[in-house]
Amino acid sequence: MAIDGNTKIFGVIGNPIEHSLSPNMHNANLESLDLNYVYLPFHVYEDNIEYLIDGAKALNIQGLNVTIPHKINVIKYLDEIDPLAEKIGAVNTINFEYKSDKTIAKGYNTDVLGAMRALKEKTDIEDKDVLVLGAGGASRAICYGLTEENVNSITILNRNLERALDLAGDITSSTEYTVNFDDFENIDTHLRDTDIIINTTPVGMYPNIYDKPLIYAQQMNPNMVVFDIVYTPLETGLLKEAKKIGATRVSGLKMFVYQGAESFKIWTGKDADIKAMEKSVMKESGIHSLKDF
Repeated sequence: MAIDGNTKIFGVIGNPIEHSLSPNMHNANLESLDLNYVYLPFHVYEDNIEYLIDGAKALNIQGLNVTIPHKINVIKYLDEIDPLAEKIGAVNTINFEYKSDKTIAKGYNTDVLGAMRALKEKTDIEDKDVLVLGAGGASRAICYGLTEENVNSITILNRNLERALDLAGDITSSTEYTVNFDDFENIDTHLRDTDIIINTTPVGMYPNIYDKPLIYAQQMNPNMVVFDIVYTPLETGLLKEAKKIGATRVSGLKMFVYQGAESFKIWTGKDADIKAMEKSVMKESGIHSLKDF
């Protein structure tokens, strides 16, 4: 990849950012498509987020991904926000549109698009009963995504019942869906009628790979689809349990790749080379195949 005076810049901001898989993944895509862009990691501290947008405009940056801890705080500095991202209350993608008289920084949420694409690749979502584990930011994004897919029901389980109540209330008040909620103690009651399980919690994520899974094989059935948004490791404890019972599994790595592809399309209007992106991420993660996910 040659860099010259015409090279345009994409990037990702976060704190920390050193271990992000995004730069290599996006640069593999850019190289595959022979585009004169480069994708860089930017370590941005919370105290400096207010200067980010003006600084990016001054540097003629074309687009940014946004990761922890800036997905919410960056919103107030944007010029525009996509309606879905506004509902979710979090942005992970910023597009800069340079006009003769002004530059517009618009925020999007491609996490939800990536999650839905990964899920729909494995199963039909419409009219399904979905059990969502966790009530944090990722859960919020995925629940709003599910309301766009005409699922039959959404139930949120969380250890902190008040957070589950707040999230269910937010979604119910802004959509046509009545979202159910409960705590983990009653999980078996809900599993009886569940078609799809989605884990949005960090349980089992590196370095805590030996955490006990939230659900065991004996609580599942072979007809279920089990989606864990955690992608380090690729095969979490929850997905190992799903394999034991023969359930369909969806890895968070697919969601990660697809959200990146959606960001790229927003920035350029072009389709990403998914295979190049997957190959890069698998190489960095020491994975040889995604065929079981």
